[in-house]
Amino acid sequence: MSEQGSTTPAKVYFAPMRSPMKRSMVARVGGLLGRAGLADAIADGDLVAVKLHFGEQGNTGFVSPVYLREVVRRIRDAGGKPFLTDANTLYRGERANAVEHLACAIHNGFSFATVDAPLIIADGLDGRDAVEVPVNGKHFESVRIGSAVMHADAMVVVTHVKGHEATGFGGALKNVGMGLGCRSAKQRMHSDFKPEVTPETCTACARCVRWCPVKAITIGPDRYAVVDYDVCYGCGECVAACPYGAIATQWKTDATSIQEKIVEHVAGALDGKDGKVVYLSFVTAVTPDCDCFSFSDAPIVPDIGVLASTDIVAIEQAAFDLVTQAQGLTGSRGEGLSAGADKFIAITGVDGTHAITYAEEMGLGTTSYELVRVD
Repeated sequence: MSEQGSTTPAKVYFAPMRSPMKRSMVARVGGLLGRAGLADAIADGDLVAVKLHFGEQGNTGFVSPVYLREVVRRIRDAGGKPFLTDANTLYRGERANAVEHLACAIHNGFSFATVDAPLIIADGLDGRDAVEVPVNGKHFESVRIGSAVMHADAMVVVTHVKGHEATGFGGALKNVGMGLGCRSAKQRMHSDFKPEVTPETCTACARCVRWCPVKAITIGPDRYAVVDYDVCYGCGECVAACPYGAIATQWKTDATSIQEKIVEHVAGALDGKDGKVVYLSFVTAVTPDCDCFSFSDAPIVPDIGVLASTDIVAIEQAAFDLVTQAQGLTGSRGEGLSAGADKFIAITGVDGTHAITYAEEMGLGTTSYELVRVD
């Protein structure tokens, strides 16, 4: 995190898509990391988590492995030992456990051979490998973050900026907060949760019984899981535990709460890494939906460029502003949206700026920034 509580504008470095100097965007991305202070963030021998979204199978919006290879090279040049990482998903797609998650990543072009670094799923095989981090937020006193990231010395956050059906805007805050929360943490972010068991689906395997931290679940006489709601405190571990989907994922929440909960998980993920995190945000192929979908809709604005900063709030504000200032693309869901219009609220109906405001309130950075063009 950067300059907490400071009123000094944070520097956000910007490489627009057009290069008057005819330099490769791959090289310019590496240059952005250098300008943003990557060498200062990494000490010799640091284990460096590179947080990204590997994309769902069928999705094409995620950041290309070509760029990740350059990120890895720059980290190695700075003396770090990089690994690519993300945490398992709550929904039952292609990335709900480490086996399928890694297979999906390789399918989408991410492997040691292509990026020159290992891939490690942050919360382990089944989404349970996490560290409890105190945050003292409005919603949570502590949050559970994938252990691989918490044990890393430094982090580079590579974000594909896009819309999101629940949060309106999906940038670096969502990439870190929702992205690095373990599976049960994702459940807590998505809902004020109390588990509901579907008896017809339950096999009485008792995995939920073993995982429940307060012993609120038993296998009843009718051979399905029974929850004692007087004991249950809604941690979401049982949803993460059930391999059969018998304990339903709860998605219902309001847009303000989910954004605040995500930010509180960002605070947890950044704990202990002051001055050790650099952010890289791709404002390209800005789709209206999350990269968790198995398809990518048409981009809503033209490709704008890439941003780098050590301040997560500043880079988020800058990315949002650049999309706002762009003209909506004909033939997309942004068609007819003029420069100056909030594209994300127009498309999703959700004001995605609350997360940025709340992150600043929590001292994670500043919305005041200076955009520095890098050609």
